[in-house]
Amino acid sequence: MTQSALAEDPKLTLARKTEQAKQQFMASQSPSVQQTVTSAFERLLSSDVARDAKTVGEAAPDFELPNAQGGSFRLSQALKHGPLVLSFYRGGWCPFCSLEFKALVDKLPEMRSLGASLVAVSPQDPEHSRQTASDLGLDFPVLSDQGNRLTREYGLLMALDQEMRALYQEWGMDLIEANGDDSYELPVPATYVIDHDGIIRAAYVDKDYTRRMEPADIITALKAL
Repeated sequence: MTQSALAEDPKLTLARKTEQAKQQFMASQSPSVQQTVTSAFERLLSSDVARDAKTVGEAAPDFELPNAQGGSFRLSQALKHGPLVLSFYRGGWCPFCSLEFKALVDKLPEMRSLGASLVAVSPQDPEHSRQTASDLGLDFPVLSDQGNRLTREYGLLMALDQEMRALYQEWGMDLIEANGDDSYELPVPATYVIDHDGIIRAAYVDKDYTRRMEPADIITALKAL
């Protein structure tokens, strides 16, 4: 099953879709590349990355960032209208992010019926953020956190493993182009459900960047507010 077919299959959970996509991708690589990816992944999982990430019960740091759809977005202003789902993603080039967005879009009407809004943040520059929103048909705010200032505030900063950088280029994942710098810094993908008082009521943070919060769990968290 291709990634496109995975995204369209309503019977599969997001976790199953991303796991199958990971398996298919790894199977398509040479043994030496598989070893490089596996070793880099093991180093990431054994690191202290995201150890101090914001979590349930904490106040969500306020922010204002450029919105791909135009203008800027401020968290405190948006919370005046209801709770918010804040999604940190790596970039439009990331296949696991694309699968996550497809799953989130499918649940967006239900989120909105509960009075909540959805916003996504990545270190991509405004131009690439606009391209991501256009390519994936996203009709919610897609924000540009160039330099990862907000990612740092939320404790989610990670650097792409040195041995993976050349491979990313080979795969067409040009982080320097997309982010406008050569830091190779990315957010650990994370999802926060923030109530109208600015308090985090649900949080999903996983150094395994192929894993994401299930949209059904987001809905459950919103219903509990």
